[in-house]
Amino acid sequence: MSALLTGTPLAGRVAVVSGASSGIGAATARRLAALGASVAVLARRKDRLDELIAAIEADGGTALAVAVDVTQRAAVADAAALVAERLGPADLVLNNAGVQLISAIEELKVEDWQRQIDLNVTGVMNVIAAFLPQLTTAADAGRPADLINTSSIAATRILEKFSIYSGTKAYISHLTRLMRVELGPRGVRVASIEPGMVDTELPSHVTDPDASALMEGLLHDIAPLQAVDVAETIAFIAASPRHVNLTEITVLPTAQAV
Repeated sequence: MSALLTGTPLAGRVAVVSGASSGIGAATARRLAALGASVAVLARRKDRLDELIAAIEADGGTALAVAVDVTQRAAVADAAALVAERLGPADLVLNNAGVQLISAIEELKVEDWQRQIDLNVTGVMNVIAAFLPQLTTAADAGRPADLINTSSIAATRILEKFSIYSGTKAYISHLTRLMRVELGPRGVRVASIEPGMVDTELPSHVTDPDASALMEGLLHDIAPLQAVDVAETIAFIAASPRHVNLTEITVLPTAQAV
């Protein structure tokens, strides 16, 4: 149990976590549930979601697994309807699904480019489209409402071979700023979390040998963040008083210089 947040400050809230089958998503779902939220977990891998649900329920939490591909707009809309029916309208959304495929731009790995755009951009937009009406309803009723988008330090750092991934994350970070202008006055808090090196399965998606070796080296050369570290930060954003919006948080390992 973290020394930062104790008790059940999220009791009564309904949280949705996309990309919940592993890493930051899975850790955040467990943390939000431990703090009292009912949590809907979204991802394609149903077996992973079932394991996560079992762990949350074993700890006394409430959770719902929804197997869905967030790149499919209609399927995400159906998922949002199911969440509202089973748990109630969502008032906390972690928009977290993403993929990282690193390669030199001149290699023209257009399939990898498209996969990242489909998941990191289109998938993010589909989740927003499906759940934003539930968030604005909560805000209109005077309840906390949070949309938290997972970006990356790659959104602002200039990193070789990260062109497409960094571009998608820059989109997310700037989209978050722009949405805050519209939704903040409505009472919906919009925030982005930008982690540095995290020890998750994401680096394993990298197929370029040089980039893979670089990331593996970083994981061994420094003490990287753990998924639970990022989850704690996300929970802190959500548990803040309703009038407080922690808009952009960069979380780095202490030893990570760039």
